[in-house]
Amino acid sequence: MKKYLLEILMFSAYALFAASWVSGAMLTPEIQASFGEEGFANATWGTLMITLAKIIGNLAAAVVLVRLGAKRAFTLAMLLIAVGGIGAFAGDYGSWLLARLAMGLGGALAIVYFSPVVLHYFSPEERPLINGINAAAFNTGNLIALVSTSALTAWLGGWQSVVGMYGIMMGALALLWWLAAEDFSLDGNPAADKPVEKYGLREGIREGFNWWLPLAFSGVLTWYIAAFSLFPLIDGFAVASSHLSAVLIAAGMVGTVAGITVTRRFPLRLPVLRYAGLGLAVFGALMLVSGNPAVAYTAAALAGFFMFVPMTALMTLPQELPGMTPGRITVTFAMFWSISYIVATVLIYLAGLLADISGAPVLAAYFAVACSASLFVVSFLLPESGRAAAEQKTEAASEEGGEKSATA
Repeated sequence: MKKYLLEILMFSAYALFAASWVSGAMLTPEIQASFGEEGFANATWGTLMITLAKIIGNLAAAVVLVRLGAKRAFTLAMLLIAVGGIGAFAGDYGSWLLARLAMGLGGALAIVYFSPVVLHYFSPEERPLINGINAAAFNTGNLIALVSTSALTAWLGGWQSVVGMYGIMMGALALLWWLAAEDFSLDGNPAADKPVEKYGLREGIREGFNWWLPLAFSGVLTWYIAAFSLFPLIDGFAVASSHLSAVLIAAGMVGTVAGITVTRRFPLRLPVLRYAGLGLAVFGALMLVSGNPAVAYTAAALAGFFMFVPMTALMTLPQELPGMTPGRITVTFAMFWSISYIVATVLIYLAGLLADISGAPVLAAYFAVACSASLFVVSFLLPESGRAAAEQKTEAASEEGGEKSATA
């Protein structure tokens, strides 16, 4: 069916975006050397360009979708990601960075467009599974890059061929999407007697939910970034930095499956967010304080597990709110990803300042873990959508039963 083909194309596009991002970061020394660049500050620019682009692109996603429609908007997102691969053959470092900026914009657009497409094509019963799969797209691409970049570089003969390969693959996906996709109404096909709702960023900013949701997630994102940037700097950290990413990704995959299962079987969303957020903070702290490798590795795995358990519920919750349409959900997730990255960037910077001032990177790591409690704390300020969805399903079943009785 067409909706499953579109889902495969969307998932593959974001996974390839992640793989291109991570492989580019892993190959930074080779990239710098080929352009005659050096220094740690220069090395961070590739990732900073993508992060900046994601913040800007997330906010622009709703406007782009309204102007272009779903078919052309997602095609544009894929082509921008493909530019990141073409940038491998840039003549200078500045052009390479601009290519990474374009790639980041494409990734920002793509992740926002998951939700309106899922809301339009998939039923409420199907959405938890699809949302959970989509939540694993970045981790999938991350894993692909971690296990294949070295081998691909040796096989293809250089970093340009590896990054360029991802660009070519993304271009092929863009063509397939253009041939298979179609535009659809963003207002949810309201009744003929109802006016079309205008819901843009101006309206979204006025809605408290659109602020609380990213604030809940921003601490989790901070923890995730800190795991790869701050935790390895701690003296005596019992988890080897070379193993931490593998442990988190593997446990995260298991957590994603568990999150899909729980969200499909359990009607409420907030308890999943609340207790998973608490588990992430507790096991993240245990991972840092334990000097016992067995305990620290177990805690790291459990932290990775609880980091990804709530993602399906987090993505599904807004889709279940009353009156949600593809247009509204686009604005919600445009704000969600942009605010999450802005807040996480500020928090990571503050953690770095704390490490510099105190001379103790472990304090910065504790700060990042404390930030992850945002999911637990802010969950008390979010609306419960699962109960409403369950009640609507019951009411629909009752009405259907009544109609059958009347017909009989």
